[in-house]
Amino acid sequence: MQYFILKALHILSVVLFLGNIITGVFWKTHSDRIGTLAARAQALDGIIKSDRLFTLPPVVLIIVTGVLLAMTLHLPILGTKWILWSLILFGISGVAFSSFVGPLQKKLLKNVQAGMAGNWNQPEYEALSKSWTIWGTIATAAPLIALFLMVMKPS
Repeated sequence: MQYFILKALHILSVVLFLGNIITGVFWKTHSDRIGTLAARAQALDGIIKSDRLFTLPPVVLIIVTGVLLAMTLHLPILGTKWILWSLILFGISGVAFSSFVGPLQKKLLKNVQAGMAGNWNQPEYEALSKSWTIWGTIATAAPLIALFLMVMKPS
């Protein structure tokens, strides 16, 4: 019974985590297509807030439940390649997000807010947005690959 509860919490955490980061990409892209500063500000503010609620807490649950599941199944965490590589990929995602994506989101929001006050630097926004896309792709692709490894469990 404990195993199934841990597994359900692990899967729920992964769904919340991946769902939020993928949805954030959608809203950022959507607001850029709309093109108004107000739409961009609303999307970026929502993305930043949703990261606090639906990205960061699930990260903790993913790690805790994952480790407990491995211990329950007597799997050596560093000796099981699909677990090790999933952890490495998850770490890459975390570094990409905390070092680049998160700070870029805040800079993008400040840029747009300055624009709403009459001082928009569009070239800066576009450069920041390009960096956000590159680092966001890394931060999103890495845990998606980890998800594939966790499901397939290649030897």
